[in-house]
Amino acid sequence: MPEQSYEPQGAIAGTGAGGAMDLAASEATTLERTPGGPEGTGPRGKPRSLWSDAWRDLRRNPVFIGSAVVILFLVFISLWPSAIAPGSPLTCDLAKAQDGPGPGAPFGYDGQGCNVYTRTVYGARASVTVGVCATLGVALLGSVLGGLAGFFGGPWDSLLSRTTDIFFAIPVVLGGLVLLSVVTSNTVWPVIGFMVLLGWPQISRIARGSVITARQNDYVQAARALGASHSRILLRHIAPNAVAPVIVVATIALGTYIALEATLSYLGVGLKPPSVSWGIDISAASPYVRNAPHALLWPSGALAVTVLAFIMLGDAVRDALDPKLR
Repeated sequence: MPEQSYEPQGAIAGTGAGGAMDLAASEATTLERTPGGPEGTGPRGKPRSLWSDAWRDLRRNPVFIGSAVVILFLVFISLWPSAIAPGSPLTCDLAKAQDGPGPGAPFGYDGQGCNVYTRTVYGARASVTVGVCATLGVALLGSVLGGLAGFFGGPWDSLLSRTTDIFFAIPVVLGGLVLLSVVTSNTVWPVIGFMVLLGWPQISRIARGSVITARQNDYVQAARALGASHSRILLRHIAPNAVAPVIVVATIALGTYIALEATLSYLGVGLKPPSVSWGIDISAASPYVRNAPHALLWPSGALAVTVLAFIMLGDAVRDALDPKLR
């Protein structure tokens, strides 16, 4: 059989349907060197995962970038509030009560003569601490209970479902008024414990549904057929593919927990003086809102911006992790 001559000006590539197409030599070389094409998704290219795709989309999302910048700034002032706020938030001068903005006090003074700017900056620490710790506790407890119930099923699944129904029937604000009214501590931990106690059922249902969906996939059945243990199947195969909905719900709920802490502190059952909280400042400034509206405006605005930033971050993460939106 005679040898076929190779023409450097062109190459023949199969179409997969029994035919062929002409390619320029440069294009053929490019396809050979980058088998995955421009995105690198070919058989010899490195496959992209859900998380890499999500991170690529998040970096291009202006909503995510804007909310992330705000959240990083809040974390910074929570860790080092003295870097941008002079003095102590507990230092007050009654002679300056309800005074407007002035030197050293760009936000003015509240009814006790405290610097509103300093208290607004220091108030971010309590809100961020409560939001982050409550979200971590809720996500961990809810994911473990819901994941185990969804994986094993049976009576444990039924017990968890009935327990979550009971907790869902408890009004959050009313439950806080009842449970936290007997707490005398003025730290953030009773508030965090209350939020974890009433917040885990939502995450557990999300985790349960994700695990039930993931355990029916072929790779889980293959791992079980190969004799993999329950712990290996749950941790190595199911959890990485079922955690995305939990992350989305927890991120959005973080802003809700910050607003809930402010609500409970406003009602007098959350954080209590001498703790510094936006809810405490809003409650203290409400009676004289007509005479000194600035004392109410700045902590309320900081609370609204913080909650909005976390909710927008959660929405961006949801859009990035949802394959249906691609």
